[in-house]
Amino acid sequence: MDFKQIEQKWQKKWEEEKLYSFDTSKRDNKYYVLEMFSYPSGAKLHAGHWYNYGPSDSFARFMRMQGKEVFQPMGFDAFGLPAENYAIKTGIHPQDSTLKNIDTMEKQLKAMGASFDWDYEIKTCMPDYYKWTQWIFLQLYKNKLAYRKKAPVNWCTSCNTVLANEQVIDGCCERCGSPVIQKDLTQWFFKITDYAEELLQGLDTLDWPEKTKAMQRHWIGKSTGGEIEFLCESGDKFRVFTTRADTAYGITYVVLAPEHPLVDKLTTAEQKQAVEQYKYECSKTKEIERLSTSREKTGVFTGSYCYNPVNGKKVPIWIGDYVLASYGTGAVMGVPAHDERDYTFAKKHNIPIIRTIKSKNGEDDSLPFCEYGVCCNSEEFDNMTTEEAKVAIVKKLEKEHKGELKTNYRLRDWLISRQRYWGCPIPIVYCEKCGEVPVKESQLPVKLPYNVDFTPDGKSPLLKCEEFMNTTCPCCGGPARRDPDTMDTFVCSSWYFLRYPDAKNDKMAFDPKIINKMLPVDKYIGGAEHACMHLLYARFFTKALRDLGYLNFDEPFKSLVHQGTILGPDGYKMSKSRGNVVSPDDCIKKYGSDAFRMYLMFGFSYIEGGPWNESGIDSIVKFIERVERLVSKSVEIKETNNTFDSKEKDLNFIRNSTIMKVTQDMKAFSFNTGIARIMEYVNALYKYIDSPSFNEKFFKDCVKDLVLILAPIIPHTAEEFFEMLGNTTSVFNEKYPTYDEKALVKDEYELAVQINSKIKAKIVVPANATQQEIQTIALNDSSVKNALGSLNILKVIVIPKRLVNIVAK
Repeated sequence: MDFKQIEQKWQKKWEEEKLYSFDTSKRDNKYYVLEMFSYPSGAKLHAGHWYNYGPSDSFARFMRMQGKEVFQPMGFDAFGLPAENYAIKTGIHPQDSTLKNIDTMEKQLKAMGASFDWDYEIKTCMPDYYKWTQWIFLQLYKNKLAYRKKAPVNWCTSCNTVLANEQVIDGCCERCGSPVIQKDLTQWFFKITDYAEELLQGLDTLDWPEKTKAMQRHWIGKSTGGEIEFLCESGDKFRVFTTRADTAYGITYVVLAPEHPLVDKLTTAEQKQAVEQYKYECSKTKEIERLSTSREKTGVFTGSYCYNPVNGKKVPIWIGDYVLASYGTGAVMGVPAHDERDYTFAKKHNIPIIRTIKSKNGEDDSLPFCEYGVCCNSEEFDNMTTEEAKVAIVKKLEKEHKGELKTNYRLRDWLISRQRYWGCPIPIVYCEKCGEVPVKESQLPVKLPYNVDFTPDGKSPLLKCEEFMNTTCPCCGGPARRDPDTMDTFVCSSWYFLRYPDAKNDKMAFDPKIINKMLPVDKYIGGAEHACMHLLYARFFTKALRDLGYLNFDEPFKSLVHQGTILGPDGYKMSKSRGNVVSPDDCIKKYGSDAFRMYLMFGFSYIEGGPWNESGIDSIVKFIERVERLVSKSVEIKETNNTFDSKEKDLNFIRNSTIMKVTQDMKAFSFNTGIARIMEYVNALYKYIDSPSFNEKFFKDCVKDLVLILAPIIPHTAEEFFEMLGNTTSVFNEKYPTYDEKALVKDEYELAVQINSKIKAKIVVPANATQQEIQTIALNDSSVKNALGSLNILKVIVIPKRLVNIVAK
């Protein structure tokens, strides 16, 4: 077969006939299949792209043949850091390189033979899209879900510029190797924390991988406890959140984050140099590293003291890098008797250790004792269980106005400001007279200027474009300056699934009447690496827009599937440095895209992936050629035999069993097992036609079903086979075969016959045979008689549909 010619032929037909255009009159029967859209890099489609888009397209085709009106759009997540870095290195403008890459990828995706509906294409870097990203920002701003505050960023001391986390390698700038420190800048945030509890509870309703849901639960990090207030000798106060208030009588020190606003005030003259040096060292460490539980706790004494609120005892105030100002209250209590790292810290710095919990039943409770137990050295709370005391102690403090019961979340508000050029401009201006002012909706989009200097100099690139920065205030009409930052690219991807079904709308971001019919997405497919960012942000946007009256559903993605990773032939992740990158282009030139797609679906478990082995494609090509011979045979033979005997019944059983199981496998993304079953069916077809005579009409029906169940997996080739069978319409306008339950009930079945628990023969018995009839058939079988010889039968055990065991002596 000339696979290349066949692919070109059918892709041309599909485009001419608009075969995959979504019929808007059938929205009530919609099935929204969405693959996470990709970033338009300069490289050609790699095996990872194929593994995401090929098998998932087969799933979409399968659902179409199941009778659904499938909506499968495609677009590009086109803003982002790579294009800007490329511009800095080469001088090629991000817009030029991005649009060129998009054009290349469009051609490659079409050549793949995917059934995307390109009429709904979106590109997030185009004004007709980011106008509405800015509009959503304004809706969040109006409803106090967007705000500004100071926050730490990665700052290169040499380049004098802000770096993304990805640009910091081992605490140094990836460009120049200089140390990177944390620096405070005023930034924009979205108030995702307002939805922490709903984001947590909503996970229970989703058909998502349990691991992904667990990651989001951990990221949201709900904990229930108490907030306790400490009074300093200076008269200042600060609060600590704890889930173990039962250990409060064991507090012997407290630790503030180095960035805590009270640190400078509380630091004594004697400790100032040590504290300042420690703060500088902490600024070089990323927050994620500071939170690591495997790191040793370090700290410096401020020279000041506060009072333990439960007993009035004076305890020292330290600062430590393991406490973050942006998490919780920015302060923690030190209870060395009941926390391993606190214990180590206290031993190192000669801080007192006071036991306040002992074991319940006399088990080993040597310090540090971190389990639950009963209170001791805790005044009126002695002998109270941990569970009781951690509530009772906070309630006591509540009465004294020194604390309260509280629920805390690890989740922090989403920082969306980026000091970068290639992103969506923030629609806010700053006026000396009116202050912070949102751009009027009628003035959107705030267009990203083309002529911008990208050279890193410590400022947002847009600051250097006076033409962009200088504007008029929407309130007073006086001179104003635009916000020089752009939005995190995750903002663009947090609502793209809402834009797709109404992609050409120039009056609104989306028509709620359309979107509320088309959403949620029925099946979302993409990488697990987005578990705690994109997938969480998209859920937040959906809930916020629902509360603002634009949506009537709670979750964006009903069902989620993560594809695995295709590794290099050496078993390692593909990378240029390892020289193990597999280019699909070479394989497709040699074997065709259908064989390549089928290999990806058969050679790996979709959700796991695995190492590449090109020899597997040769086997797939041979299999497709075997199918072609069956199709040719079906076309050539004449219908002369009309019998329907046992061999027809056997094949019909395999045929219907295959349809049933492949249908289940396709729905479950178990493509490899589904294809294995199809291969068994092909073997059965060959065995059938090897017999001296067979029912030609029945064989033709079986071959047609074979072509239909293969259609989603090898779309171009299946179209060719379907045409060979005499059809003039697309195979994808056909219904997927359904199985006949009656055919799955056999008239007879095979049983093993054992003599003294050793298999000696196999017999075939009617499906409705009684135990007595089965016994008679077994004892009359010639093989059984020969095996028994002169032995005396003592007992016959019949287990229907399993075995017959003859006990003889």
